[in-house]
Amino acid sequence: MSLINPEFQVRAVHCDYHADDETVYQSLKRATDPLDKAWAKLKKAKRIAIKFNQDKMLKQLVMFENHRQQLVSDCVARALLRLLREKTSAEIYCIDVSFYQVYSGAEKDSTTNLRDVLREFDVEYVNGNVGDVHMMPVPGGGLMFDEYPLHERAVNADALISVQKLKNHAFMGATLCLKNLFGLMPTQPLGRPRFYYHHLVRMPYMLADLGRIYNPALNIIDGLVTQAGEEWGRGDELRICNTLVAGDHVIATDAVGAHLMGHDPQSDWLTEPFHRDRNALLCAAEGGFGTVNLDEIDWQSEAQAPVGKFFAKITDSREIVMSWRRTTAEQAMHYVDHQKELISQYPGEYILMQMGEVKWHDKSGVLDRSRRILSGDHPEQAMWFKYVDPDEKEGEHYEVYERTLKKIKELQLAA
Repeated sequence: MSLINPEFQVRAVHCDYHADDETVYQSLKRATDPLDKAWAKLKKAKRIAIKFNQDKMLKQLVMFENHRQQLVSDCVARALLRLLREKTSAEIYCIDVSFYQVYSGAEKDSTTNLRDVLREFDVEYVNGNVGDVHMMPVPGGGLMFDEYPLHERAVNADALISVQKLKNHAFMGATLCLKNLFGLMPTQPLGRPRFYYHHLVRMPYMLADLGRIYNPALNIIDGLVTQAGEEWGRGDELRICNTLVAGDHVIATDAVGAHLMGHDPQSDWLTEPFHRDRNALLCAAEGGFGTVNLDEIDWQSEAQAPVGKFFAKITDSREIVMSWRRTTAEQAMHYVDHQKELISQYPGEYILMQMGEVKWHDKSGVLDRSRRILSGDHPEQAMWFKYVDPDEKEGEHYEVYERTLKKIKELQLAA
C-alpha cells in the first residue's frame, strides 16, 4: 500500500541557469501547474504576501553571471510574479525585515535587491519592521513559544508565498523555505532582538512554529545558481544546480530540497549538515506539521539527487557545541528555578545568563558585543538570552530544554 499523501505535492524541474526569462517562466510554470491545492488557495486570495530571500547590502552581494549566488535571482522572481498576475486577481505585496537596516545602518530600501522587479509588476514592498505588530498565537499551540510578535501585513494576508535560495547555513545546516520565514520577524522596538530567536536550542522549534503560523500556500526554491558551506561568506563554494523546486507545503518542499542537496531530511543534530542544532524540518514533523518522509510526499523530479556537493561549514568543535547546547538548557532551567527572584530584579529587561548568574541586562535588548566576547573567561559556557516578563506572555516551553538535557546525557552515556 502506498504511503504517498496527495496533501503534500512537490515538483522539481530542470532549468539551465543560462536560460532567458521566458524559459525560466515556462520551467516554473511546469513545476507549479500540478499544485492544485496551492493554486486553489492563491486564486481565492484577495491579498497575497511574498517573502523573497532577497535582502542584502549591495556591496556584499556575490554575483555569478547575472545571478545572485546567495539570494533569489531576478529571473525566478519575475517568473513567479508573471504567473501570479496571470492566474490571480489578488493584491500582491512583498514583505521583508531588513537585518542590515536595523543592525548595520543601511539606508531605507538600499538592501531590497528585487526592487526593480517588484516595480515592473507593480508589487508593493512592505517594510516588516514598520507598522503594526501583534502577538500572534501558534495554531494548536507552539513548540517553543505560545505566541510571537508578527507584522499584521504578513499574518493578515489570505495567502503567503516563500521563495528561497537553495543553500547551506553554518548555524542551521540548510536554509530553505522554512528558514526564509525567519526574515519576517520584526526586531526591536516592535519585536524581539534578532538573536533572541536565532539562538541555540530555540531556533529549530521556533521555525517550526512560524511554519505553522504562516503555512505558505506556495513554496519555491531557486536552485539555479547556489551556494554550499554557509549562507553568506565569500561565495567561494559556488554550486550550479540548474534546478527549480515548488511545493504546496513548506516542510515537504524543504524535505525534497534537502534530499536534492544530498542531505537526509529525516536526520538530526550531529549528523551532516546539522552540526550546531536540530533539524527544524524534523522538529516540525514531530510536532504534527508536515512530513520529512519522502515516501509520504507526492514528489517528482527531473533532477537527480544530489544536484551538487553540499555541506554545512563547521565553525566550532563538536565538544564546544555540545557544551553550548547543554549549558544553554541548564541556564533556562536555572531561570525556571529562580524565576521569582529574577523577575523582582530585572522586570521588563533582557538578560544574559551564564553559569547561574546574570552577566548582562538591558531594557532594549540590543547587544553591542558578541556573546563570544561577553562570555569572558568561560567561552565554553553558553549565554542564554531571555526577556524577563512577570506574566511570561510569550509562553516559552521550558520542556524543550529538559528534553535537550536528556538527549545530551544519553549521547554522553552512549559515548
